[in-house]
Amino acid sequence: QVQLVESGGGLVQPGGSLSVSCAASGRIFRINVMGWYRQAPGKQRELVSTITSGGNTNYADSVKGRFTISRDNAKNTVYLQMNSLKPEDTAVYYCNANIKPDFYTRGNDYWGQGTQVTVSS
Repeated sequence: QVQLVESGGGLVQPGGSLSVSCAASGRIFRINVMGWYRQAPGKQRELVSTITSGGNTNYADSVKGRFTISRDNAKNTVYLQMNSLKPEDTAVYYCNANIKPDFYTRGNDYWGQGTQVTVSS
């Protein structure tokens, strides 16, 4: 089994910074894409950012220039540094990873439990 455990998040004032991290554990042969999604109340889950095993990144237009995704392949961990936070960034942030359990099995998508990020004065 594979687990994604998120940490970080919390309450921050507008303009502030916050970081979240997500560590994968369990039966892991290789982790392909890792990323972050978020879901605000009453809205659908949306992509925030992704990063490949080679370090190629992708960002939603709404967070470009403010958020930075990174990963430590040795620790099976992905990070999201969030700067210049806005009230509209308030959401539950979910970690996602596509993980191959062994050489012969295709990768499957796994999700973390979610961590709340609230931007408010």
